[in-house]
Amino acid sequence: MSTAADHPSGSAVPQPAATAEELRATLARIAPDAVATFDAERAAAVARARDEVSSAPMRRFLRQWALHVAIERHPEQASRLRHLEARAALVSHPEEARAIVAEIGRILDRATAEAGLPHGGES
Repeated sequence: MSTAADHPSGSAVPQPAATAEELRATLARIAPDAVATFDAERAAAVARARDEVSSAPMRRFLRQWALHVAIERHPEQASRLRHLEARAALVSHPEEARAIVAEIGRILDRATAEAGLPHGGES
């Protein structure tokens, strides 16, 4: 059995490979409510890839969901991100807005690194 000690990131659930099957299986464990959205977006990405005769829509889909899983693997981090996003919609003071944006950026940077994604959305 895997424990948080087995994973230096502190999550009891390891980051899966960025394949549709592994991401979906991990989502089913950590965020089952997101599976229907994953499936719908996967179908749309496959259709776009066929229409465009390009793998780019699937690459974008996999990057997006690898990042989502990297965030959701850490429930406290995911909760904090949702709180910050909600607060950002209401804040009016520039200093508070900058602090919120900076913290969101740090969360996304950590998740990007954990997911093994290139920084800045490069291909």
